Amino acid sequence: MLYDFHSHTFHSDGVLSPLELIRRAAVRQYAVIAITDHTGPGSLARIIKEVSEDCKLARSQWGILAIPGVELTHLPAAAIDDVARKAKELGAWLVVVHGESPVEPVEEGTNLAAVKSRSVDILAHPGHMTLKVAELAAKNNVFIEITTRRGHCITNGHVAKMATEAGALMLLNSDTHDEDDLLSDQITKDVLRQAGINSRKFKQILESNPLKLLQRIRRFP
Repeated sequence: MLYDFHSHTFHSDGVLSPLELIRRAAVRQYAVIAITDHTGPGSLARIIKEVSEDCKLARSQWGILAIPGVELTHLPAAAIDDVARKAKELGAWLVVVHGESPVEPVEEGTNLAAVKSRSVDILAHPGHMTLKVAELAAKNNVFIEITTRRGHCITNGHVAKMATEAGALMLLNSDTHDEDDLLSDQITKDVLRQAGINSRKFKQILESNPLKLLQRIRRFP
């Protein structure tokens, strides 16, 4: 089974509609896909409403758990907690924060603000994440992302090392923007190996931790 908690549609910088992306994921034997388009305070309500309706229809017809979420992207670090809380109040099942990737000018302090927030579920591609951030993620049950996304993935090894040392929970996500980005069993294992993660931890990252996140969401039927 494939679990993927980070993807984008034409509501932000993806190519496909939410329903088309969900359908293509279902055909690829995904168990779960979260639609987490880039957003900020201005577009938050609209995106959550529209994606929620599409996810609900997909769940009822295709046997895939389609989750409406958001990725808070390039927000001032000081605003992350408030906007994440608002996203949950508006109906987002999942809140991802766009971390301090080495390939984008994300504000310093974003990683720390994300893992401090009780409303944030996943810190995505956190780049040169510090051990302090990883320790706070472990303490606050914020999941740390290992990513298959080009560019963002160049620090996977460092991220995995910090998360492992701190005992933080890791997930592997695709950060999909088009069909070609979707996960496969082979891709997931190749990326984890390239990040220096021992194969004994594959099941935890690919199966056990996704189930822990789903248990925390507790919003689906």
